[in-house]
Amino acid sequence: MIKKFLRRASRPRLVFPALVTVVLAVVVACGSSAAPTAIPQATSAPADPTAITPILATTVLEVGEQRLAFLLTTTKGLIKTPTALVTPVFLDGAYGPVPGTTMEANFNLWPYGVRGSYSTYANFNQAGRWRLDVQVDNPDGVNEVQFEVVVMEKSPVPALGSKALLSVSKTLAGNGSIEEITTDYSPDPELYQLTIKEAVENPLPSVVVFASPAFCTSPTCGPQTDTVSEMREKHGGEANFIHVEIYDNPAEIQGDLDRAEIFSVVDDWGLSAIADYFNESWTFIIDADGMIDDRFEGYATLDELEVALLKVLPRS
Repeated sequence: MIKKFLRRASRPRLVFPALVTVVLAVVVACGSSAAPTAIPQATSAPADPTAITPILATTVLEVGEQRLAFLLTTTKGLIKTPTALVTPVFLDGAYGPVPGTTMEANFNLWPYGVRGSYSTYANFNQAGRWRLDVQVDNPDGVNEVQFEVVVMEKSPVPALGSKALLSVSKTLAGNGSIEEITTDYSPDPELYQLTIKEAVENPLPSVVVFASPAFCTSPTCGPQTDTVSEMREKHGGEANFIHVEIYDNPAEIQGDLDRAEIFSVVDDWGLSAIADYFNESWTFIIDADGMIDDRFEGYATLDELEVALLKVLPRS
């Protein structure tokens, strides 16, 4: 698997851009639901060269408990301190900001060792504007940063605890050549043996990743399909593992996304409703009863996914 990672790192279309300084734009909609927190945009360097710049990896947040992931950078690079403290603060309270419980977020180093993110599980008890107060041991100076996020009443993406959709995703048996069903340059054929429907209806838990490996270009995108394949090698026979390509016509794209058409199953799962781009991955952990037990927006490490999978594997 390490050799596979090295081969993929040299491919011209699998672009992992350097971390850029960003600001987080927040979009708020009227009513009980709100728009997802906007994707970070590049801007000029902060006035204080030691200041921390956050990059939000989890932009789709809704009422309830879910994974929260973010990267922390300075002008000197990525902060890799093992833990950070995160305090959610509700900003739309009638009597001012209302702090929530402080949580510890753990740092997860990504493949290649260049990037990594902090992640924790946050429980947002109401929709609206929230501020995240982050404290971290920054060897370069400033050790605090605040940024706002928007929590929706309900996300278009299937929520934790909901029933997985019985989608007929593409398989080798039903669609022939593997080049017709994935943009992956060195695909794992075992990820294209079952449809989501077949996986949900059999007695095993499932890991389903929606991703377009050849078009992984954002700061929070990583080799998620490879990571799911690596987990399959460790837990084959214990769970189903499926990759769903974002694009319906990978063989026709030839590096030109103007030719791309979104796969209907991506629409069914609400992924095309949350952004104007599709270069992020989404990974869902589904239990043996077909219920979504966890979900991961953006890149999640093998350790993160494995912890989630072990929760739904039958106890021996």
